Amino acid sequence: MATVEKSQSALWNPQRRTFTAGLILVITLVAFEAMGLGTALPTIVAELDAQHWYSWPFTVFLAAAAIGTVIGGRQSDRRGPALPLLLALPTFAVGLVVAAAAPNILVLLVARVLQGLGGGVLIVALYVMIGRVFPEEDRPAAFGALSSAWVVPALVGPLIAGFLTEHASWRWVFLGLAPLVCIGTLLLVPTVRRFGARSGEPSPQRRGLPLAAVGAAAGVVALNFAAQNPSLPSLFVGLAGIVVVAPSIRLLLPKGTLLARPGLPVMVLSRGFLAGLFFTAQAFVPLTLSVVHHYSPTTAGMPLTVGSLGWTVGALWQSRQRNLRREYVVAAGFLLVGFGIAGLALTLPAWGPHWLLSAFWFVAGGGMGIAVASTAVRVLALSPEGERGFNSAALQISDMLGQASLVGLGGVVVGALATATAPTRGVVPLDLVLVVGAVLGALLLVRSARGRTS
Repeated sequence: MATVEKSQSALWNPQRRTFTAGLILVITLVAFEAMGLGTALPTIVAELDAQHWYSWPFTVFLAAAAIGTVIGGRQSDRRGPALPLLLALPTFAVGLVVAAAAPNILVLLVARVLQGLGGGVLIVALYVMIGRVFPEEDRPAAFGALSSAWVVPALVGPLIAGFLTEHASWRWVFLGLAPLVCIGTLLLVPTVRRFGARSGEPSPQRRGLPLAAVGAAAGVVALNFAAQNPSLPSLFVGLAGIVVVAPSIRLLLPKGTLLARPGLPVMVLSRGFLAGLFFTAQAFVPLTLSVVHHYSPTTAGMPLTVGSLGWTVGALWQSRQRNLRREYVVAAGFLLVGFGIAGLALTLPAWGPHWLLSAFWFVAGGGMGIAVASTAVRVLALSPEGERGFNSAALQISDMLGQASLVGLGGVVVGALATATAPTRGVVPLDLVLVVGAVLGALLLVRSARGRTS
């Protein structure tokens, strides 16, 4: 009980409570925008007569977010997180206002670029601020709060966006958030002024980051196209994306990441690998429930909501564990995700006990909750002051690339095995492969924990 109370007081003591409130508010708003757009987008493209542009608001956002992530990391190391953070929030807010006023799809896409840039810079700058505001033993609680900020948008964001779109206008999905971004900014400003200045520790000179950021953005776009359009031609687009992004990885990720070297490299790699496993399995849950078990669109999406709740529970649990070795926590996250995916393989077939699926996905979400927060905690602990921006950005880039590449590859596999009478025939074999990947990920983390020297 004392540990729980101490972790909560770390967030809400007089010196930090306005920062904690601002942190939760701005992340909640970013999450609402992300969750609500999918609901409103069919109406948006119909009103703007841009049905053939349907996927582009997502695509340009992802590309801009990748670039913003790299910019945010670089500037946070060079100048401190204050300037990037205080520029990111107005940029995101302007993007919301421009989107609300958009007379055509091109203006909307410009708005989405602004939102992506602002959001990408914002996340990295907040990571660096957490590293400065909270001592190491309190960072699990801070990242638990950051994760919990996604739960309410996940539960009610699509409902609110649908209500506004139907009874008012889709423009309020964007415009309604802008004043709240201003409030979040005001809550953050006092702490940012105190802790956000440039540190005395020099950051390493890294040449080529802007070009590498563009390469990463192009690769993410190509991989997401492959994920959204699973077919043999899209496989070649995805492979082209890998070719484009490969040279960027050397510059954007810590040395040794792809070799899973112990310490910082394996933590960054595990973030992307785990995200790829989880979201690849999740991508085919609604489709399979609809096709095989004849769920309605609403009920087919329920396991995803339950998974979000599990994610929050996992994040809050790890926030109360101050003395755990984080490599072991992330390894446990891999095993929980693997258990959940194995449950999908059991419940998704026509003969499977599909009523258990939500329980399995709650467990998988819990694994993500403990692991994602723990990777952030450990990466900050392993990062010198002048490299926290770069390494925090590397976590986000790894997450993006892991999701895009594995979801895209999974889509191609499922599409290749599909038939007219069994369109989801490839889902269970894919899930079994993902389970093996989760076990391998856990073994990598255990090896790292046993061999770590810091």
